[in-house]
Amino acid sequence: MSGKPAARQGDMTQYGGPVVQGSAGVMIGAPTGVACSVCPGGMTSGNPVNPLLGAKVQPGETDFSLPGPLPFVLSRTYSSYRTKTPAPAGLFGPGWKAPFDIRLQIRDKELILNDNGGRSIHFDPLFPGETAFSRSESLWLARGGVPALHESNPLYLLWQSLPEDIRASPHVYLATGSLQGPWWILGWAERVPAPDDALPAPLPPYRTLTGLVDNFGHTLAYHRDADGEFAGEISAVTDGAGRRFRLVLTTQAQRAEQHRQQAVSEATSPLPFPDTLPATTYGADSGRRLAEVWLTHDPEYPDNLPAAPLARYEYSPRGELAVVYDRSGTAARGFTYDPPHPGRMVAHRYAGRPETGYRYDAAGRVVEQRNPAGLRYTYTYDRNTVTITDSLNRREVLHTEGEGGLKRVVTLERADGSVLHSDHDPAGRLIAQTDAAGRKTEYRLSPGSGLLKEIIAPDGRKTEFYYNSRRQLTGTVYPDGLQSRREYDARGRLTADTLRDGSTTRYFYDSPYSEYPVATEDATGSRKQMTWSRYGQLLTFTDCSGYETRYEYDRFGQLTAVHQEEGISLYQVYDSRGRLVSRKDAQGRETRYEYSMAGDLTAVISPDGSRRDTTVDARGNILSATQGGLTRRMEYDAAGRVTQLTSENGSHTAFTYDVLDRLTQETGFDGRTQRYRYSATGQVVCHEEADLTTLWHYDESDRLTRCTVNGEPAEQWRYNERGWLEEISHLSDGHRVAIHYRRDRRGRLISERQTVHAPETNELLWQHETRHDYSDKGLANRVTPDALPAVEWLTWGSGYLAGMKLGDTPFIDFTRDRLHRETRRCFGDYELTTAYTPGGQLQSHHLNILQLNRDYTWNIGGQLVRISGQHEQRDYQYSETGRLLSTRITSPHSDLEQWTFTDPAGNRTAARDKYPVLPESFPDNRISQDVDNVYHYDEHGRLTEKDERRIRPQGSLSHHYGYDNRHRLTHYRQMQPGSVLTESRYLYDPLGRRISKRVWKSQEERDLNGDGYLWLNPTPAVTWYGWDGDRLTTTQTDKTRIQTVYRRGALRP
Repeated sequence: MSGKPAARQGDMTQYGGPVVQGSAGVMIGAPTGVACSVCPGGMTSGNPVNPLLGAKVQPGETDFSLPGPLPFVLSRTYSSYRTKTPAPAGLFGPGWKAPFDIRLQIRDKELILNDNGGRSIHFDPLFPGETAFSRSESLWLARGGVPALHESNPLYLLWQSLPEDIRASPHVYLATGSLQGPWWILGWAERVPAPDDALPAPLPPYRTLTGLVDNFGHTLAYHRDADGEFAGEISAVTDGAGRRFRLVLTTQAQRAEQHRQQAVSEATSPLPFPDTLPATTYGADSGRRLAEVWLTHDPEYPDNLPAAPLARYEYSPRGELAVVYDRSGTAARGFTYDPPHPGRMVAHRYAGRPETGYRYDAAGRVVEQRNPAGLRYTYTYDRNTVTITDSLNRREVLHTEGEGGLKRVVTLERADGSVLHSDHDPAGRLIAQTDAAGRKTEYRLSPGSGLLKEIIAPDGRKTEFYYNSRRQLTGTVYPDGLQSRREYDARGRLTADTLRDGSTTRYFYDSPYSEYPVATEDATGSRKQMTWSRYGQLLTFTDCSGYETRYEYDRFGQLTAVHQEEGISLYQVYDSRGRLVSRKDAQGRETRYEYSMAGDLTAVISPDGSRRDTTVDARGNILSATQGGLTRRMEYDAAGRVTQLTSENGSHTAFTYDVLDRLTQETGFDGRTQRYRYSATGQVVCHEEADLTTLWHYDESDRLTRCTVNGEPAEQWRYNERGWLEEISHLSDGHRVAIHYRRDRRGRLISERQTVHAPETNELLWQHETRHDYSDKGLANRVTPDALPAVEWLTWGSGYLAGMKLGDTPFIDFTRDRLHRETRRCFGDYELTTAYTPGGQLQSHHLNILQLNRDYTWNIGGQLVRISGQHEQRDYQYSETGRLLSTRITSPHSDLEQWTFTDPAGNRTAARDKYPVLPESFPDNRISQDVDNVYHYDEHGRLTEKDERRIRPQGSLSHHYGYDNRHRLTHYRQMQPGSVLTESRYLYDPLGRRISKRVWKSQEERDLNGDGYLWLNPTPAVTWYGWDGDRLTTTQTDKTRIQTVYRRGALRP
């Protein structure tokens, strides 16, 4: 019982001979490929520690990565965990592993795969041509020796992508984590035999990673020295794109001699630096280390190779990795180790960041993590529990089951007392989770492949997943019955992707070995074409109209230029560390960027020379942002959460959080406090503000169902049997207002209807419906406004708007440039032409009515500075902060300049020289008074009264505002002493859109004595509003009806 195919080639039968053909698709239940521990990077805490292992880990630090097929990505992984069956120390020293450090130990009774996480994964021995699958690691291990696997083996197709000599060799082992590849080839390094060696020399009892092969014929080769002091070690790499890298190696003796010579030249006493290194708990140590990596050949840039190494490394006298230098020569990483325990990391640091330290117990487990600029963590280990406590006294308890690589967290006690449960199958795979509310979600796996085939939510809704023989996702059936589908070719490349709405995008390739598509075809049949570099970078993109966008890159794969049609280009420059430092457009306008040593963006310099400066703390959190002499500041707690925001006025907004980092209280600039409460599963269920308490209620599917304010019903949500929103309703000023939605079988909106019913009689007072239709190709192509003929959008290509029809009557025609921007619009007898600047900004609108022509001028900073018309010109000036400062309006008959004064936070103020008595700032962001009015607010910050300063014969006017419990204006009165001049009431739908306005106007009458008096007309003027999403489409009164038409998806009429 080994987790291998149910009948293996070579197995003996009770009667007869050995099995010559096995069923590779049916696996025996007992596990093989079980690791000695959980993945070091799987579950982490802090910066980071794996609490299940008690190990300090550094998962996947990448030193460089150049683009391309099967690229040579140099990354390092550290774990202080020590396996009982370690491989020898790698080229980065004890505790560190690189991807090329994968090693297979071949023993009599087992195979041990030492992965790049420092773990040992144990397999049973394999016959030639046999494969094994680790359910817990989702990893295949295979042994060569046959030209082809049986068709029933899931690896059958991928096997054929290997070179024939590798497939046929029983001495080669292979591993892969996916049926799409790549293969990791585990072979041996050729070596020059010594004179006294017996020939032929026996193969070593282990295999090392010699290369990778993908499904498209690309090969990544690790070249190992055949003789000399570095025999068997990697000294060069050729990646899948043909680049070649040289790895400079050093021995412990060489580093010791260099250290002694340096001490002599500096006239200092050398530190102890041994010539050899003893074995440690991390494995035998030859002392050979990687010192530098150079790019020595680049097919695309053969004459422009880097003059410095891509990465450089320094080591301690004990051979521990101490410093990592990037390609600029900057010390990007630094590490410190425990003197009594070689390879045990006790501190690490990044350039410009404070050092994080670690303390271990006698068993080598991390018990404390110290972060000078953040949280401190302590770890307590018991037999089946791990307790994590941070410096905010928050406590989590992990309850575990299983051992080694099958150890899993089955119960998590969170800091707020809530408990989460997880269930796993015998292979350690998650099969169910129970949340803090006791609701269980099931994950059903395929017995054969272990792939997720079904998710059953707590309410019983199911999501189903389907796969092909290569275990690629081919279909998803959602709880509402809709499906998405994916199709692949024989090489596993995506050829069609069908979304839930039924629209399909197809992908085309120019050869069986092309990894990237050369064309795509969307649901409309429009085709877009792409070309790619040998490094997999997009070089050109040609849209369905034949218009092309070109891309350029530097030798490190960073985008340096984008060239679009109409002469628009963008150029980007990077510093030696690969950070963007300059962006320039075709007009030469340049924006520059500055950074801290840690790589935090600290300044943006605009083309006009203005700066926006940012300061950060030791963790990289933004502390302040300054522009034009005005500064906005932020403060954080030890957990990195924003605790205070200080405006340019010096006012503060404070934030408070719960133990799960959820916002629980916010006190604004105006002193107004809002509080939030959450359900056990993290949903917002309560909001408190002054005298208002809002509660939200959810169904078992976590969908909003109703809301109450101070115990009174507010919004209600209703869904159909497929889970789609069908209706939202609420009461607005006693009126039942609802929004009704209808969808087609693909889930697309086909109708939105608003209704208003009277408070007592339930009489229908107003309804407004907008209908939507779609073309056969899935594009929204028609909208039918209420009481209007259908508005049809005429499109071409992928949906570019060419015209509109109202019913059967042509309405508008559009002409576009090579960037698909509108350049000409014809509607009736009118023609509007639009022009753009070389930088892409709007330059002019010219109509065949000269009085409506407009020309636009922009400054170098991208701000609009002038609008010129036939009879009027407007000029705009801006402050150093980018805010509008003045507007000058000139015409043949006038010259008017309007100044816009603001306080530091941007609130409008009056001119100080004219009105010195008025406030010069509003710290609470509430304008209390200006030249014309005095303003009053309630405890919610809502404007409740506006009193004018002007003295009138009958008394000054005052304006009074009333709101509903959702802060929407529902009541307005304009008054003079003793009289109401105008009164208005407003209704809203549940989405906050105004649906009705009723206005009562006053009339002047005279009594029998001839004295005049005012009275409100008892019959209001009623206006109704109809909506299509966020677009106001209908405005109707008793006498008029205005219909507004929009372009598809636009919010501007």
